[in-house]
Amino acid sequence: MIGGLLVAVGFLTRIPVPTGVFDDARARRHSLAWYPLVGALIGLLLGALAWALPSDRPMLAAALMLLAWVALTGALHLDGLADSADAWIGGMGADPATSRTRTLEIMKDPRSGPAGVTAVVLVLLLKFAALASLPAAAWSSLWIAPLLARVAATAAFVTTPYVRAGGLGSGLSDAPRSACLGTIALGVSACVAAGVHGAIAAACVFGVFVLWRRACIRRIGGITGDTTGALIEMSEAAALVVLALA
Repeated sequence: MIGGLLVAVGFLTRIPVPTGVFDDARARRHSLAWYPLVGALIGLLLGALAWALPSDRPMLAAALMLLAWVALTGALHLDGLADSADAWIGGMGADPATSRTRTLEIMKDPRSGPAGVTAVVLVLLLKFAALASLPAAAWSSLWIAPLLARVAATAAFVTTPYVRAGGLGSGLSDAPRSACLGTIALGVSACVAAGVHGAIAAACVFGVFVLWRRACIRRIGGITGDTTGALIEMSEAAALVVLALA
């Protein structure tokens, strides 16, 4: 159990963990169930930083928060968002088979095109605006966004075929389903118990999950690590907007 948690922490964040845990296939497989907890950990760390920042300078506080957020996750999911945006635009075609192949090929390209750069800039801008709009009293609810985003990622792997053979997420397709469903339920319940804003954020992220999952199935027949990273970024942005508006 602890091995799976360490793998999840080491993969989803830049928090140092013993490198040996990644050699354990069972720990890698069980790490998916820990994704929501790692999301909550990210949120708690960001909440602690928010508490330490001056509340009378919301723009500066938001910029520092966003910088810490990106550094803590190593921009891993932003990379997935950029790759997915480039692939979605570049892979458009009349023939579904050609479109699928082209989309997967572009997604593997390490270079970022205009669509990828635009997607990253827009999502970061939206996150920054939402963070700057949050009142100081709402910082205690910041954990909801990263938690729900990792709940969505876990749900994506549990419910959707993984189409990239040998990809980073290929080993997660055999994750224990009951444990994953349990942590998904606990994560959503925690957000709903936080109040109306948490329930609305959960509903909004669920909508993002359904729409993006359907788009991925139609285009490539399932998900990849990049599309899951894009899902995390879009879910975080959606939840932050709800928290800022609530």
